[in-house]
Amino acid sequence: MNPLERFIAVMEYKPVDRAPNWECGVWEQTKDRWVREGLSPAAFHWDWIVGEEALDMDPREYIPFDSEMLPRFEYTVIESNERTTTYRDALGRVRRTLRDGASHGMSMSMDDFVEFPVRTWDDWQGLRGRFDPHDPRRREPQWAATRVTGWRQRTHPIIFGTKYAPPGFYWNGRDLMGTEGLSIAFFEQPHLIHDIMETRVELLIEGARPILEQTTVDYVILSEDMSMKTGPLLGPDMYREYICPRMKRLVEFLKSHGARYVAIDTDGNPEPLIPLLLDAGVDALWPCERAADQDPVRLRRKFGRSLRLWGGVDKRVLAQGPQAIDAHLLALAPLIEEGGYIPTVDHMVPPDVSWANFQHYMQTKSALLAGTLQW
Repeated sequence: MNPLERFIAVMEYKPVDRAPNWECGVWEQTKDRWVREGLSPAAFHWDWIVGEEALDMDPREYIPFDSEMLPRFEYTVIESNERTTTYRDALGRVRRTLRDGASHGMSMSMDDFVEFPVRTWDDWQGLRGRFDPHDPRRREPQWAATRVTGWRQRTHPIIFGTKYAPPGFYWNGRDLMGTEGLSIAFFEQPHLIHDIMETRVELLIEGARPILEQTTVDYVILSEDMSMKTGPLLGPDMYREYICPRMKRLVEFLKSHGARYVAIDTDGNPEPLIPLLLDAGVDALWPCERAADQDPVRLRRKFGRSLRLWGGVDKRVLAQGPQAIDAHLLALAPLIEEGGYIPTVDHMVPPDVSWANFQHYMQTKSALLAGTLQW
């Protein structure tokens, strides 16, 4: 089977030679560790979201689409000392980042977000024009002349949107207002939130339209990250009011214009929202974060085959050694046999995972994907 046939067969619960071999990537600090442990930095191209040939990953191709504000803000350093740097990023947010332990621009911890560009209706009106879906900079120059033929003749999955996915509805609102500001605005400024969400759905639909008029795609994945460890950052009522109608419109448009599947990327525990996602036509969920009790075996029992699952390999287990890795992967074998599941580490591989442990993981996962893993 070629990679596209393999992907579709797994998603449709049909017989397959093996499940797709996907991974997300590693922290820069992880790469540094593995190089210290003997891995050549030239061993990989490190862009694992498209598939690392040296690790026998299946290829995936992403159709570039810029769904962020255009033009961006200019990167500006506001203050810097030995411990931290405070700066305004390209989306207009003021952030404080920890310098200690940073590697190749990646911090060892989440930034502290100090300020966001939207607090009021007037703030939003000043930025709204930067989300014009017809801005030609949102797509590659000459894409219709240079890329469409290859997309139509593909033998691997092709995905609409830049790698790591276009931000979805909640994600975009949080980028503009911050988690706290957005949470309060759901109640105190509903007109503002409705307009932000409406602008988002128009951008995604009209931005995708020229591409989907030229080619089908195998899936679209929206980045949302709308959950924490114990549950979502907004309740079902808020999701139903502000996001669900727009999600339904988006999914209906995408699927009626040649997108086979729609997936959601959210860390944490989104379970209270999953029925609404399924009702809106969403097909798959990634990354099934184990620290938030997102066991894909349990999720399959709870939600059934309508919800395909990607991810679910606990990154913490990879640091525990070969025996723990083998036992953890073996527990996923029933899902591989059933289908509708693609195992990956539940986000990027952190630096407490040794190169030896990761090699063992990939070797054991190879047997899991082929359905031959045994204790």
